[in-house]
Amino acid sequence: MSLRVLILFAHPAFQKSRINRRLLHAVQGLENVKIHDLYEEYPDFQIDVKREQQLLLDHDVIVLQHPFFWYSSPALIKEWEDLVLEYGFAYGVGGTRLAGKRMLSAITTGGPETAYRRAGYNYFTIREFLTPFEQTARFCKMEYLPPFVVFGSLRLFDEEELAEHAAAYRRLIEGLRDDRFDLTQSQLPDYFNVILASQTDLV
Repeated sequence: MSLRVLILFAHPAFQKSRINRRLLHAVQGLENVKIHDLYEEYPDFQIDVKREQQLLLDHDVIVLQHPFFWYSSPALIKEWEDLVLEYGFAYGVGGTRLAGKRMLSAITTGGPETAYRRAGYNYFTIREFLTPFEQTARFCKMEYLPPFVVFGSLRLFDEEELAEHAAAYRRLIEGLRDDRFDLTQSQLPDYFNVILASQTDLV
């Protein structure tokens, strides 16, 4: 079974990106996977709502890939949500067009994983910070999956480690496309990285 995957990518300074650039490169050219660069498409924030809605309808899995800016996303992601997820389309009376689709976040953080816990300097966990995205998906009757997270990007310069993250992201996208994962909600961990680490047969 092959699902169609849409990667909604948002990075306002992609030319300066090290890690997100590597992640995207790892999944370019995959069959049934579309990379949609929002800042490239809409540098003026003038979003083509109908086009974006059609892209959502044409795909089964929606991946929001972006750097984790100020405990959230780059501004264009929020603008996209505000305009594209319309009443009567994504929610409200007759708004069931996205029901049953899967959504997850793929993010890079500046801080290490230890920073995102009660004893860390950011106090809250990544899952807690991503609650608005999770509730948005639930409100639109979508299935929200655990996020894929690359922690500590500010200090991540080791080429081998970068390659490992890129390979893991490719396994994630391929696995979602091919429906290889057991996504029983009651058994899912906080991060998709944990699932990938246990699925060595996907390498």
